[in-house]
Amino acid sequence: MNFLKKLFGTHHDETGEKETETKEKNFDVLKYDGVRALHTGQYDYAIKCFRHALDIEDDLEIHDYLSQAYIRNNELLPAYKELQVLADAEPDNQEIFIRMTSVAYMTEDYDAMADACRHALDINKDNPVVYQFYSRAYRGKGDYVNALAMINKAIELDDKYVDAYELRGDILLEMGDINGADRDAQWLLEHTENDEDVFLFKARIERARENYKEAVKYYDKVTDVNPFRIEAFRERGAVKLAMGDKEGADEDGRKLLELSPDEVQAEEQKEEARQESKENPTS
Repeated sequence: MNFLKKLFGTHHDETGEKETETKEKNFDVLKYDGVRALHTGQYDYAIKCFRHALDIEDDLEIHDYLSQAYIRNNELLPAYKELQVLADAEPDNQEIFIRMTSVAYMTEDYDAMADACRHALDINKDNPVVYQFYSRAYRGKGDYVNALAMINKAIELDDKYVDAYELRGDILLEMGDINGADRDAQWLLEHTENDEDVFLFKARIERARENYKEAVKYYDKVTDVNPFRIEAFRERGAVKLAMGDKEGADEDGRKLLELSPDEVQAEEQKEEARQESKENPTS
């Protein structure tokens, strides 16, 4: 990893063709060293390589690689800026706007997400993935009517789109349409196999119906598939407590503490604050 130091730590008095040749060589070495680092998970070093390469030449492929490195390094705002550079250069490339939408979703910037979706649909109105993201943007802004309209359009375009059925079911459940959500859950159970997300969704529907035994059955399926699924232990514990199964609830609580001690501590602090508020109400 001493390449950057070697490359930029010394200066050579070069002009004309020699200088151009040296810059081109340095650019190529930075590019390929950055790509290797990206593929081996050395994201900080990859970012340094790509940024130095851009100092030599403003290259769209490097902006693309840099956006990927930023995303993998969880630097989402810089990633979005790099994607914006690509979008400005290639305004008819829908894939770029879909990637922008995905990054905006991770940052919970639903306005930017919706804007990217609008641009993507201007390019191609028949891509169900765009409507799925557009639905998520509306849902994030609390506009369930438009969220539902967009996800229905996605399913209309692709009636085997599993993620779209999951999203529509979630939206319907949040809207209080339990039966509508369950219709999507039944479709998912018939068209997927041992999908922990589908089992979790069905468990939440049965919990909303207060069919606690049935809910526990599906929570059990989740933990059978993935014994590290935190939400399943947390939610199953609450359901068991509602059923009067304190021992079972405590068992799930211990498992949750083992998997996510910070989350348990945060919940305990919230509960202490709620109790303190009850005991010392303010006027």
